Amino acid sequence: MAITKIEHVGIYVTALEDSIEFYERVIGLRHLHTIGEVGEDIRLAFLTFPGQESVEVELIWKAKASDLAKEGRVHHIAFTVSGIKKEYARIADLGLSGLSPEILSLATGGRFFFFNGPDGERIEFFEPLHLV
Repeated sequence: MAITKIEHVGIYVTALEDSIEFYERVIGLRHLHTIGEVGEDIRLAFLTFPGQESVEVELIWKAKASDLAKEGRVHHIAFTVSGIKKEYARIADLGLSGLSPEILSLATGGRFFFFNGPDGERIEFFEPLHLV
């Protein structure tokens, strides 16, 4: 197969600027640029990890919010982390909704937890076995 990686994840949002701020502050992404101007029907914001230029997350805002129900949102987006206990405590301190009651473990040894983004999208922090 010629597939080599996930290019990016697109997430519908209801407030573009609030979502940009959330993904910068909570996830640590960096806002690259936005396409579309305030007042247009669609605006796209592109975010990446510090020190990189490739888009990882695309935030999509549409003027017609009714399109969201038809097209859906992403079920969840997972980010690789190291030091999952410290990250769990940081997210808990932020008081974000939907936080898993505890860090969960896979039979393969990886550990993870979930919490909600500003539009209810599920975010997973995952620590692979080799980082534990």
